[in-house]
Amino acid sequence: MNNNIKFRHMSTGDKVFEIVNFTLLTLIMVIILYPVLYIIAASFSDPQAVISGQVFIFPVRPTLRGYEAVFRNRKILSGFMNSFFYLIVGTLLNLVMTMLCAYPLSRKEFRARGAIALFFVFTMYFSGGLVPNYILVSKLGLINSRWSQIIPTAMSTYNMIICRTYITNSIPDELYEAGQLDGCTPWSYFVRVVTPLCKPILAVLTLYYGVAKWNDYFNAMLYLRNDAMQPLTIIMREILIQNKVDMTQIGDASNLAKLQGMSELLKYSTIVVASLPVMLLYPLVQKHLVKGVMIGAVKG
Repeated sequence: MNNNIKFRHMSTGDKVFEIVNFTLLTLIMVIILYPVLYIIAASFSDPQAVISGQVFIFPVRPTLRGYEAVFRNRKILSGFMNSFFYLIVGTLLNLVMTMLCAYPLSRKEFRARGAIALFFVFTMYFSGGLVPNYILVSKLGLINSRWSQIIPTAMSTYNMIICRTYITNSIPDELYEAGQLDGCTPWSYFVRVVTPLCKPILAVLTLYYGVAKWNDYFNAMLYLRNDAMQPLTIIMREILIQNKVDMTQIGDASNLAKLQGMSELLKYSTIVVASLPVMLLYPLVQKHLVKGVMIGAVKG
């Protein structure tokens, strides 16, 4: 009601702007939302309805055969578990390394912090390249190891700058002085005071690092040879791009059309299953996301 009253008292130009703005945003929302709704609907639809183009927004002849196929496919389940391992272990290491680097660089009494920060910023614009990185990982003995997905990406300089800026702007120096008076050592101050106060930015960094870990496939292509270590993104790549679906792990099919229908259904079901962790993670940290982005816009 208040919005209607406010709209009536607007000038003609403001009304035109509001209408155009609302129309454009609605159109953008539909363009973004329709593919998501289609994938979800297709994943619950009959395979023949999917390949014949009968699915639009709502499932046609609803079935759970696609999800049954996903959870019976041992390769997909293995990739799912590997992705969760890289997500949990990798994100924890990312947060630890980011905090251990950001906190010292936020201390004003650390005179070398500017020079050291410059070395980190330099890596954002210049890198050794793909071949030197591969040689380094190889010399460290990480080829065909799970740690090749974790150690080379242990910290993001951009995220470290966001964390350092948050600590500088949000935690007053008086807290450190009060901690010293209470006999607090630098390490205990970092663990017992700074880290709890950094929960909002840690939530944002968890989302940043977690999504990056979950969606990463390039490092797995470079460093992993064992199929048992491949993350879900590589399995999805085989299904969606290379169309390498081992239908023998799903069940016998009576004809080629049924195989093709199950293949299409498996694609959509795999996309939904692979997207669920990120979709569930985002609402948990959404309230901190805008604050984290605004902090990252000011690097000091």
